[in-house]
Amino acid sequence: MKRGLFILLLCIWLSPAQAHKPSDSYLSLAVHGQRIEGQWDIALRDLDFAIGLDGNGDGALTWDEIRARHAAIAAYALQRLQVASDQGACPLQAVEQLIDRHTDGAYNVLRFQATCPGAAPASVSIGYTLFADLDPQHKGLLKIDSGGATQTAIFDPDSPRQTISLTAPDRLAQFGAYVRHGIWHIWIGYDHILFLLSLLLPAVLLPGLRERQQGLKAAFYDVLKVVTAFTLAHSITLSLASLSLVSLPSRWVESAIAASVILAALNNLLPLFRSKRPVAAFAFGLIHGFGFASVLRDLGLPQGSLLASLLGFNVGVEIGQLAIVAAFLPVAWLLRKTGLYRQVLTVGSLAIALVACVWLVERVADIKLISA
Repeated sequence: MKRGLFILLLCIWLSPAQAHKPSDSYLSLAVHGQRIEGQWDIALRDLDFAIGLDGNGDGALTWDEIRARHAAIAAYALQRLQVASDQGACPLQAVEQLIDRHTDGAYNVLRFQATCPGAAPASVSIGYTLFADLDPQHKGLLKIDSGGATQTAIFDPDSPRQTISLTAPDRLAQFGAYVRHGIWHIWIGYDHILFLLSLLLPAVLLPGLRERQQGLKAAFYDVLKVVTAFTLAHSITLSLASLSLVSLPSRWVESAIAASVILAALNNLLPLFRSKRPVAAFAFGLIHGFGFASVLRDLGLPQGSLLASLLGFNVGVEIGQLAIVAAFLPVAWLLRKTGLYRQVLTVGSLAIALVACVWLVERVADIKLISA
């Protein structure tokens, strides 16, 4: 009992309060000859942690508090972004700041411009060190438009500088960038991960099927059916939503995803759909696909290689998902006969359901309970 309580408390303590994107920023550049126009969306929670925005310390940011720190925000951000053409540095100048909402909260929108020396650049070199000293997992997601072509890149503390050709976009590199976007998104999409793990936890010891499930091969096929159903479903809605063929309100989608995590976790405690987990994975996967598509809307899909970029992102999501499964299955199979694993199954599922309940309340009511 004490061990079970410990596992429950540990799961709740370790469970991330926010279900998406612990620290990302969105950087968009539009190149018009020598002139560059930029927009940089940075999470207010990250800026508050870095330079302090909450003037009265009440835990709630107001527009007046943010506006009072506009100069500090611009100075802090632009000191950590360098743009240069093949002919020299392009000094950045802040133009205006606004507020926008993403699926994970409010963002400061910093708009800036730059003029590069000489003729229109053939390439741009970008140095990105935002929050590099505070968060080693922070990512900067870049979209750059030039001459009707769109390219993307990902910056992190290990890849702080990249050079992008504007005359001959590298399609293979662009495909690879969207693959990395997909991998990164599934690894920080905690609600997607908890949903998948909730469905996978019983794979090695399904009630009534334990003899058949004792072998690793049988457990592998059970996991394969669940993962294939989930993959097929979210690939359908990811494609439809990304191509603007189907659209659903973001709050509805995020709330439904939280509800799917609750049901998947409770299925390990109550006989809801234990014998039909692949069917449930497909049904709920349709909802999760809309969640994946919200990231692509923030990134943008280049019209010149729309299908290739969409495919790259989807491939990245699957790679990230398979990496999680590959790490989970051998460990689960080795521990399947131990009392510890059964406690993880029951107490862990309860902890997942509780965290997802908090997410559901936050998303339906648009309030903050435990989210940072």
